[in-house]
Amino acid sequence: MKPLLFGFMLASLLLGCASAKKNVQRTTDSVFASPFYDQQFTGVLILDAGTKDTLYARNSEKYFTPASNTKIFTLFAALQFLPDKIPALKYVTQNDTLYVEGTGDPSFLHPHFMDSTALNFLHGHRNISLHLDNFVENRYGPGWAWGDYQYYYQPERTAFPLYGNVVTLHNSESVKVVPTYLYDKVVPIDYTLRRELDRNLFYFGKTRKDTLEIPFKTDTTLIKTLLEDVLGKKLSLADRMPAGEKNVLYSLPSDSLYRRMMHKSDNMIAEQLLILASSTLSDTLDGGKVRDSVLSNQLADLEQPPRWVDGSGLSRYNLFTPESMVQVLSKLHEQVPEQRLFDIFPAGGVSGTLEDWYPGNPDPYIYAKTGTLGNVHCVSGYLVTNSGKTLIFSFMNNHYRHQSSEIKKRMQLIFETIRDTY
Repeated sequence: MKPLLFGFMLASLLLGCASAKKNVQRTTDSVFASPFYDQQFTGVLILDAGTKDTLYARNSEKYFTPASNTKIFTLFAALQFLPDKIPALKYVTQNDTLYVEGTGDPSFLHPHFMDSTALNFLHGHRNISLHLDNFVENRYGPGWAWGDYQYYYQPERTAFPLYGNVVTLHNSESVKVVPTYLYDKVVPIDYTLRRELDRNLFYFGKTRKDTLEIPFKTDTTLIKTLLEDVLGKKLSLADRMPAGEKNVLYSLPSDSLYRRMMHKSDNMIAEQLLILASSTLSDTLDGGKVRDSVLSNQLADLEQPPRWVDGSGLSRYNLFTPESMVQVLSKLHEQVPEQRLFDIFPAGGVSGTLEDWYPGNPDPYIYAKTGTLGNVHCVSGYLVTNSGKTLIFSFMNNHYRHQSSEIKKRMQLIFETIRDTY
């Protein structure tokens, strides 16, 4: 190619990119110029994944309550520590007894995953002794709402989760209860509470036709009893594991947990993933150690280190900037093949929490995680333009008094303009 022709083509390309970038900035600025945004706090950062060029920035270095966008950091942490398959149990065999301790695996007896690896393993041993004292964090995260103990999205955190740490209730010809052991703890009346605060007494009216999930209050005795019930044999409790190297039993593919966490915004799985990751560091289960390790090592280069206090984003103590979100999303994009990464994230108009928003024309163009609390709505992830470019973005809205649907409409306008013009 002649130098003159090459130079002309390069100049045309650069001018076209500059024009597209200005169009993105102009359109986005016009949306934010509306009085709609006068009484709320909004932060945005949009980055070209290929060139690392910043297309748009607004309050991108300021801290926001991220809600479930926190799960992006949890996903990153899990990918750093966990293997391709989930460590389901740690165990030692001594004489005729199998000694077992939990790793925090949230999939054991979980109705969604239907994985029987750990259950079949335990069925194969006559004498089993459980060590259940290796989890050192509180059952609830810092800053969680105390009144939410009765709602499906705030189960307790444990070393040995069972059934997703919830009781599942459904009316057909009679009340169906899973786990069945808790059947006698269900009172068939309509009541303002779903469960008593300090005990496992549940309320589920006879006329209800929906399926209800209610977190149960966990303790050592209940975990042991539920396991005895499903295994059909008595178990013992151990004060400690025997000395010696522990074996690890692996179960289902890790990506199945990641997809469930991101698509359904599953708080229980998010919390347990950090606990599960800590099982690869030591025998003491502590999600805080994982957060500290990631921030001190893999994410030591963040321009605005976050306040990161849980795995799910339930806590309003969490504080993240759009820039730190984009930095982590960029690292994920560099470390994980794009097809696998986009499969883990919900797709706009197709799956998970994005099923009803940001539809493609016809193919999905948004792969992102939402985060919603009262007066908080954030979306962070990846946008694929019509020209084939992948963009990385974080769009965070705090302290608004509008309907969240109005927030989403304006974001969708910006996203579609970027998709069609950049």
